[in-house]
Amino acid sequence: MALLNSFLSWWMKKRIHQIELFLKYPHDVQQDVFQKLIQSAQNTEWGKKYSYSDIKNPKQFKERFPVMNYDAFKPWIQRVMQGEQNIIWNTEIKWFAKSSGTTSDKSKFIPVSKEAIEDCHFKGAKDLLSIYCNNHPDTNLFDGKGLTLGGSNQINSLSNDSFSGDISAILIKNLPNWADIIRTPDMSIALMDDWEEKIKKMAEATAYEDVTNISGVPTWTLVLAKRILEITGKKNLLEVWPNLELFIHGAVSFVPYHEQFERLIPSDDMHYVETYNASEGFFGIQDREDLSELLLMLDYGIFYEFMPMEEYGKEHPRTVGLEDVVTEKNYALVISTNGGLWRYLIGDTIKFTCLSPYRIKITGRTKHYINAFGEEVIVDNAENALQIACEKTNSLVRDYTVAPVYISENANGAHEWLIEFERPPVSLEFFSEVLDNALKSLNSDYEAKRYNDLALRKPIITLLPENTFFNWLKAKGKLGGQHKVPRLSNDRKIAEEILEMLKVKVS
Repeated sequence: MALLNSFLSWWMKKRIHQIELFLKYPHDVQQDVFQKLIQSAQNTEWGKKYSYSDIKNPKQFKERFPVMNYDAFKPWIQRVMQGEQNIIWNTEIKWFAKSSGTTSDKSKFIPVSKEAIEDCHFKGAKDLLSIYCNNHPDTNLFDGKGLTLGGSNQINSLSNDSFSGDISAILIKNLPNWADIIRTPDMSIALMDDWEEKIKKMAEATAYEDVTNISGVPTWTLVLAKRILEITGKKNLLEVWPNLELFIHGAVSFVPYHEQFERLIPSDDMHYVETYNASEGFFGIQDREDLSELLLMLDYGIFYEFMPMEEYGKEHPRTVGLEDVVTEKNYALVISTNGGLWRYLIGDTIKFTCLSPYRIKITGRTKHYINAFGEEVIVDNAENALQIACEKTNSLVRDYTVAPVYISENANGAHEWLIEFERPPVSLEFFSEVLDNALKSLNSDYEAKRYNDLALRKPIITLLPENTFFNWLKAKGKLGGQHKVPRLSNDRKIAEEILEMLKVKVS
């Protein structure tokens, strides 16, 4: 396959010239994207409602309607899911990316048009490989196969013509036939719904392939890697795949997993590249391995607005365009896309680390959350699940905080709930079981990660003595009505501070 590798490497690097164009003229490129979006949608029902035909610039655009969250936009999406077309976008939309839910829904369904697939998600994937080939001209990436750890796919029950699934599964389903030459496993395995069986089949199907690159969420990749080592009896992945050179990751922070991957793949020639690819669109690529920042991709049919976090929650929040952002300031990301989303608040917060070119870091969510394993549990999920657990166990919680317990060599990950009870349950084991089931019912991503304990174990309940949180806040100088215990954390900093404080006190 050496000839194929040479051709594909050359072909991928041709895109670099176009990337250089938006690096040099970012504002012109974004203005061009804006005009194309408005023109494409002007004869849709949405476009007619807001008179897109006479919108000339982003200022007029912002004046037509407010920033939208999923709940506000949901009635329009539901109509498309039921088979109506030309509602929010001018071409057919039959795919919907299933994402974690909102306060009122277990799941969100993000519309994915043909343009969103081809000109955004696929273009982003090709650009990632183009940048990688440009940075590593001697790569043998295409001599072997790419292992993609995607989601599941299912028919949406609302319409015979509408389909839903994880965005990764939708993309796999729509890959051109020639892509099968350089990817593994077979489509029938890649799109399986039963994750336990899927991991088993993937391990069996790929263990004896020549895999040179892996794409996936770190947590599920670790689960698959462990299964492959069990099957083959090998000590590390390089003994299975000696030509492995690239891991493409995203969705959750890679920091807690980096050490484990270095043990699994003991090579100085192994490369790790992060992407910012969500159900709503492909936004960023780590273009330099010596920098953790992501290059903001500007020509994927996405028009960006940035909401300063002090504006968040206001009735009429102010947003700024790319030309007015500053570094080291948190912004909520607002997007208009070639999938028919308009002034859509996706819930992520970012900050710019560089303005020439525009590079960003993902700083979190607009609300507290925990997403160490791709579960995206929000405070509303936690509060509702806790209420159910308390009602069913006749207990009462005074205060709590939740932190991840990361996957180790000997155990899968978990959520540790540090709880100070006013009235503790008779059985912490039963309390944990009820809490776990409640979270599954409220959040589809959590439910998926908990399936058969593959990536996430049952919650760990740590009982704290009375006044623990009071003493922690006091020690932090944060006593007072405006200071509250953070409910959900995406790392163990707060949990470890509290546990260390108790340890010192006991000593």
